[in-house]
Amino acid sequence: MTDDRQHALYQRFLRGLALGPDRPALRIGADTVTYRELHEQALTWAGSVGDAKSVGVLCAKTPTAYAGLLAGLYAGATVVPLHPDFPAARTRHMLELSGAEALITDEKGRSVLPQVLGDGDPLPRSVTVVEPDPARALAAPRAVGPRDVAYMLFTSGSTGRPKGVPISHSSTHHYFELLDARYDFTPDDVFSQTFDLNFDCAMFDLFCAWGSGACADVVPQSAYLDLPAYLAGRGTTVWFSTPSAISLVRRMGGLADGALPGLRWSFFAGEALRDQDAADWQRAAPAATLENIYGPTELTVTITGHRWHPETSPALAVNGLVPIGTVHEGHDHVLVDADDAATPVEGELLITGPQMTTGYLDPRDDEGRFVKREGRRWYRTGDRVRRLDGGELVYLGRLDSQVQVQGIRVELAEIDHALRATAGVEDAVTVARAVEGSVELVVFYTGTRRRPAELNRGLRELLPAAILPRHFEHVPQFPLNSNRKVDRPVLARRAGELLKR
Repeated sequence: MTDDRQHALYQRFLRGLALGPDRPALRIGADTVTYRELHEQALTWAGSVGDAKSVGVLCAKTPTAYAGLLAGLYAGATVVPLHPDFPAARTRHMLELSGAEALITDEKGRSVLPQVLGDGDPLPRSVTVVEPDPARALAAPRAVGPRDVAYMLFTSGSTGRPKGVPISHSSTHHYFELLDARYDFTPDDVFSQTFDLNFDCAMFDLFCAWGSGACADVVPQSAYLDLPAYLAGRGTTVWFSTPSAISLVRRMGGLADGALPGLRWSFFAGEALRDQDAADWQRAAPAATLENIYGPTELTVTITGHRWHPETSPALAVNGLVPIGTVHEGHDHVLVDADDAATPVEGELLITGPQMTTGYLDPRDDEGRFVKREGRRWYRTGDRVRRLDGGELVYLGRLDSQVQVQGIRVELAEIDHALRATAGVEDAVTVARAVEGSVELVVFYTGTRRRPAELNRGLRELLPAAILPRHFEHVPQFPLNSNRKVDRPVLARRAGELLKR
């Protein structure tokens, strides 16, 4: 292993430590943890895990979770963040796949251990549940090489089986070097920490904050009841969440003009960002620069970015969606058609470059996702995009969001966009379900309840009458998963139930 510490992800925390050891690194409710305190806790946990090559962190959002994340990095191990509210069988499978030899837990994590580890059906290999031992604390973080894996996250594949995505120290080093050049974060910033630690966007929250000597503030669910008051009270200057949070804040009355005056930066990722949502948030946070950033886990958090401007960005929107911007420096990308031939304007997005993972934990999962072109390995995002005249990209939807109904190709995002123009409709999500050899469209929408005829009126200019949706379901709000993204699998299941009636 090459000793090249400058690539180590933990160097970003050490930079913050050097800038202000007694400054707050983390705030959770009324509790504040300084850089010095978090560093010492991480060294203790790191020594306590011994020589484990892979360390699971099964914690709620407590100080132990953040110290555990750092501890795994300090130990020179691969960190595997795990969510204690996930089904025990899924967490158990992730432990098995990752080869985790040590497990850091907090009270919530310990409460689910019997189900995760299996009382009567032990894991095929030993996993040590670690207790912190100050006598074993490391004096300093261990050396790591650029190609060593910093952390491993799991995504759901088409089979429903979790796929492990290893992200190296060199990939994160390239990523955060680009962000340092793009943004002006300082020790006086306070970052929102809205994402769960098993979601890659949390790495942006933490290591942008810590790399600048700033504080990461863990945002509780209750904050959304009055987000302006919460952010003002916490002194938050950098906000990052999924776009779904915008609708929630709007419903709570938190998007009045100028309601979020303290924000300097606003970031959104994880879902498509609507131009109306961006405009409303920008009016509420007029002093903030707003960016729509995009990227699959396999490409290290985010790989593109579009800086919103109220005078120019709306004209670039497609189906009401904000552009995702240009691909990061040092990477190449290509759009391909259904035959994998390069196409200049619209197609599936393929990317290669230093932020790309070398492949899934199980090489069998690579098929169909990592491909060879022109002698290089590329990642197939599965996302359809359009290249605008200026070179920026606009997200059109997943490849599987374009479906055929009675032989006619339908873009679900276009239906959603058309329905949002209906008076009283705030947002819409269209789901396609197979029924007796055919495909039916089911629409879920928020806002004011409308008759199906009213909703279909705007769709008649887009769709032939024979394939207009016959099922419209009004919901007070869309179900969200643990990372506050619209939970489309839940909507798909509801659609299946509706079609059975």
